[in-house]
Amino acid sequence: EIGSGLVGSEMCIRDRKTGRQLTKRRRRTVDMVKHQILLKLKKDPVLAVSLVLAVVSAFWVRPSAAYLGYIDWRVLALLAALMLAVAALGQAGLFDAVTAALLRRMRDTRRLAAVLVGVCFFAAMLMTNDVALITFVPLTLMLTAQTGTERFNIPIIALQTVAANLGSAMTPLGNPQNLYLYSLSGMGLGEFLRLMAPVTGLSLVLLSAAVLCLPCRPLGAADIRLNRPDRRGLLLWGAVFAVCLLSVLRVLHYGIALGAAVLAALLADRRLLRRVDYSLLLTFLFFFVFVGNMKALPTVSEALSGLVAGREMTVGILLSQVISNVPAAMLLSGFTADYPALLLGVNLGGLGTLIASMASLISYKLYAAADGARTGKYMLFFTAVNVVLLAVLWGAMVIIYK
Repeated sequence: EIGSGLVGSEMCIRDRKTGRQLTKRRRRTVDMVKHQILLKLKKDPVLAVSLVLAVVSAFWVRPSAAYLGYIDWRVLALLAALMLAVAALGQAGLFDAVTAALLRRMRDTRRLAAVLVGVCFFAAMLMTNDVALITFVPLTLMLTAQTGTERFNIPIIALQTVAANLGSAMTPLGNPQNLYLYSLSGMGLGEFLRLMAPVTGLSLVLLSAAVLCLPCRPLGAADIRLNRPDRRGLLLWGAVFAVCLLSVLRVLHYGIALGAAVLAALLADRRLLRRVDYSLLLTFLFFFVFVGNMKALPTVSEALSGLVAGREMTVGILLSQVISNVPAAMLLSGFTADYPALLLGVNLGGLGTLIASMASLISYKLYAAADGARTGKYMLFFTAVNVVLLAVLWGAMVIIYK
């Protein structure tokens, strides 16, 4: 009996130790999760602001099942599906193959700039502005280093950034605010393209003129070694991208696009699921809640509607300079029905300050991380180019759509 009692006591002690160890592990896990969340919020101020706005607005409009009606699930599903498809196409070597074919014919700095800026402009129409810059700015840094033309990094990358922001304006796929407003407005593809064609066409002319102003210097020999395309991957994800496009055009249900993209990732390469920008999806989610709550408050809704009405393009441009164009589009869309004017405003609003478009921050960070980066000079050149182009395009759109 005494022996069995001792054994029982030892087992109790072991159980207590095990329980304490499990508690410590859980605490460590919780602390790690908290740390990661805080780190992510510090790195993504737009996400942090959207979260704060959603939480604060919940004090005036208590959380309920009505919140689910605020959320545009179609936009979230299509964004996630397109992120997967574009990331996979890039991984399969589609953009490398196109770029390599163009760059092998380049003999001077002006032609090099024309190709790199032009690729960003047109690629952004299908792969979004931020993905275009993530793909082609590192390529620019690599090529200028190989050819001894690093001094052209600032003008080329600044113009690439402008090109990606303006080129993305042309299609519903080009940037998140376009996809959101296209979905919300219910406009057809032809109507959307006709609306954005003038600003995109004039942008191309202005960018071409800017490239022609760059010095023309012969290039040194460059060893262009890019990944060979994966034909199976291109076929698979080309099909998925086609499904996404049909869903954007409302031919297929958005659930089919998301299901096809997730299933393809699970079967082909699960690591692709990490390439989705979940921060952007959460930012949209939080802004949906905030805007929905503001609309539920009659006094606030009437005041904001009166402020925005008839000034959609101007307010969209100005607000984008402070909070960037994606949040501006989401916030203002709740208080106007003039989506074409708002669409023009938030796309033009991507020009101007560095934070007017999150894509601009991406290219700045990529350049700033390079050896010998002159961030002060970059900011001066970037701001000057953006302000001039914004003034010209804003004035032109006022005249065209007066």
